[in-house]
Amino acid sequence: MGVENLGNTICRLRRKKGVTQETLADFIGVTKASVSKWETGSTLPDIQVLPLLAVFFEVTVDELVGYVPMLSREQIRFHYQRLAGCFAARPFAEVKEEWEDMVRKYYSCYPFLLQMAVLLLNHLDRAGEGQEREEAYQTVFKLCDHILEDCRDARICRNAMAVKAVLHLMEGRADLALESLEQTGSGPDSLDGVADMEGSLWVMAYLAAGEKDKAGRAAQAGMYQSLMSLVNYGIYLLRARGEDKTYGELLLGRLDQVMATFDMAALHPNMAAIYEYQAALYLVEREMAGLGKLSGPAQEAVFARLERYLAACKQLFADGIKLHGDDFFDRMEECLEEMDLGTEGVRSADSVRNSVLEGLRSPLFACLEDQDRLQELGKAFRGEENQSYAENPESDKNL
Repeated sequence: MGVENLGNTICRLRRKKGVTQETLADFIGVTKASVSKWETGSTLPDIQVLPLLAVFFEVTVDELVGYVPMLSREQIRFHYQRLAGCFAARPFAEVKEEWEDMVRKYYSCYPFLLQMAVLLLNHLDRAGEGQEREEAYQTVFKLCDHILEDCRDARICRNAMAVKAVLHLMEGRADLALESLEQTGSGPDSLDGVADMEGSLWVMAYLAAGEKDKAGRAAQAGMYQSLMSLVNYGIYLLRARGEDKTYGELLLGRLDQVMATFDMAALHPNMAAIYEYQAALYLVEREMAGLGKLSGPAQEAVFARLERYLAACKQLFADGIKLHGDDFFDRMEECLEEMDLGTEGVRSADSVRNSVLEGLRSPLFACLEDQDRLQELGKAFRGEENQSYAENPESDKNL
């Protein structure tokens, strides 16, 4: 829909409202013949008339002329895939003209413009060499600059800077790529949840610049963060799809392998404790929902999880409730120290200890037949923690 279809729109809206051309003409202050010419497409209404038409039909001027400044996610995907198909089948210059028309039409739809920048970036190889390729490069740069100048969405702006960094890397300018990444506001080994692409670009830029030490540290930080995210999402997935026993067992098996491979109980005992505790709760809920009771093997599986939960908690206290690396993640403590709160825990030792013991008192564990064993686990934990405190009272400070 566009201005060329304005006459059809006026006719449709007039009929929908149930009024004559004469009535509309009287309201606008023109002749009936003028309205007739608009509707047949012989002429177009003056620009000053558009607000009056919009008021009369109770629509916006944008709706009247068929202008849609923002596209939905589905529409963006549709146009991206359509143009990607065109780039694959038709001459680059020809499709680029259509691409430019779309960009002009939706010049204020920044999610769309970002994807158009990515689209052209992904098809630069179709531009060949020489001037056509250089112009295509500059077109993407300019589009990203427009996004950065006018868009107020921080996520879109960060992605636009990342696109510029990719372009610089393609040009062999690692120095400019690093400058672009610095403008995203996150460091190369930041642990603030930076998107994988952005983290990877830091590593690629450092490697291209010959700075292998910085590249290694950034890569290790990204791997560490991805590992923690993997376990976290695994726990959520267990809660979401664990009712399917086959899938739940498959998920637990794979997560157990990840935990063992990276020795998570030693590397990040807090994450290990959370995982084992949630796994224990899951096993109880699943068995009770299916059978209404816990079988002997199921109960043993729950106790095994709780024992590993408490072992991880003990290790957490032994570490002074601090984040750290290990022999594999040997650069992580440098990265962790640079976080806002450093490596120190966000809760006091007393608070953590009380949470651990409270966890054992969950009503869900009331179905365990061997309650004495459950009580003994709690007593053993309290006893070891008291001994640990006597040997190292500094571990009980607010961390």
